[in-house]
Amino acid sequence: MNKYMPEGRLWNTPANLAAMRSPAALAEAKREGRILEARAAVCDSSHNLLVDLGCMTGVIPREEGAVGLREGTVRDIALISRVNKPVCFFITDFSTEGGRPVAVLSRRAVQEKCQREYLERLIPGDVIDGRVTHFEPFGAFVDIGCGIPSLIPIDTISVSRISHPSDRFRIGEDIRAVVRGIDCSGRISLSHK
Repeated sequence: MNKYMPEGRLWNTPANLAAMRSPAALAEAKREGRILEARAAVCDSSHNLLVDLGCMTGVIPREEGAVGLREGTVRDIALISRVNKPVCFFITDFSTEGGRPVAVLSRRAVQEKCQREYLERLIPGDVIDGRVTHFEPFGAFVDIGCGIPSLIPIDTISVSRISHPSDRFRIGEDIRAVVRGIDCSGRISLSHK
């Protein structure tokens, strides 16, 4: 089974919920290098994501929020749009803020590992899981693992002609799609035909 699933699939699993029960369980998940998932509650004025871990607050510093933010190839809307949605992460450290424990998290590290161990091994023709995240007139964007987006162009969504991606999909829908191609920068395009 692929451990690099679209965000939201890990959130309510028994193992993920168990890791959120106590600071000791979170520390164990950190030691094991486990991918966890929780709801991003707030994006603060510095564009850090504050994550509700149940037993404490987690913070994803802006540069750790997504692959490409540090390099400037991804805009801050990639963080702002995650508020009230599940995000995946590794716990990288624990600290104290105002006398309260805080977990320092990295979503970027999970995405980099997903790219290395899963996405870079895909070839055209592979069928993969995805979750529809948003629409544009030219196609549907799909989370293909750990919040990494991919595009299904409108002309590859359906065999029959459609005027908008919402004619075929709904936001949050889990789908299976075919890897259509991979460009020189590693971006993956999909087909649903």
